[in-house]
Amino acid sequence: MRSFKILTTVVILTLGLLLATPESAANTKTKKKGPLTRAELKEAERRLSEMGYWTGRVDGVIDDVTRTAVTAFQKWEGRRVTGLLTRSEFNAILNATSPAPRDSGYKHVEVDVDRQVLLLIDDDGVVTRILPVSTGSGKRYREPRMSGLAYTPKGRFRIYGKISGWRRSPLGLLFYPNYFSDGLAIHGNPSVPREPRSHGCVRIPMFAAEEISRELPVGTIVLIYDSQSFVSARDWAEKN
Repeated sequence: MRSFKILTTVVILTLGLLLATPESAANTKTKKKGPLTRAELKEAERRLSEMGYWTGRVDGVIDDVTRTAVTAFQKWEGRRVTGLLTRSEFNAILNATSPAPRDSGYKHVEVDVDRQVLLLIDDDGVVTRILPVSTGSGKRYREPRMSGLAYTPKGRFRIYGKISGWRRSPLGLLFYPNYFSDGLAIHGNPSVPREPRSHGCVRIPMFAAEEISRELPVGTIVLIYDSQSFVSARDWAEKN
């Protein structure tokens, strides 16, 4: 009788373990919490770089350039813009897909005014660089030598002029300006707010200004658009 009771107890315990296994396994598969490890930080940088975001050196060190890449990612994905690489952002980065340009098949640059980002596209239509920008605030301004509406025009333009280094304009200093419309330029600036704040130019981070200038020779097409405006190469050709 005693042996029978022992056997029965063993069977019941075994069945209990088998039935509990799926739930127990599920409970053990909890998401990681706490600060990101150096390996995870490096993986986040690597993935951002693969998608085209300008991370700088992929080394697991979160510097100003890395934070700029995180900011651009958050802007593109419509997330809260903090520039901080948290575990939540880490998970979002690993599950994200590479941004796609509005137009493709030729080398050009795009400025998405709604998202406040710049995309550099190569001859194959692949996005190679993504940067946060600050465009025209849409407000009226009055400076000592000039006044007007801080507006970044939408449409299809070409780079028509360039200056290496600094250039002093009536509205301030421009670093490596690339002019695309009536004195407005894509240029480096020490201040690139997370929202539209410029007089009409497209501000980009200082560290990227010289390389972006090299990538935008005179004649490069610049597409500037928001959700209400976009002119593809085919549309432009048909109208011209």
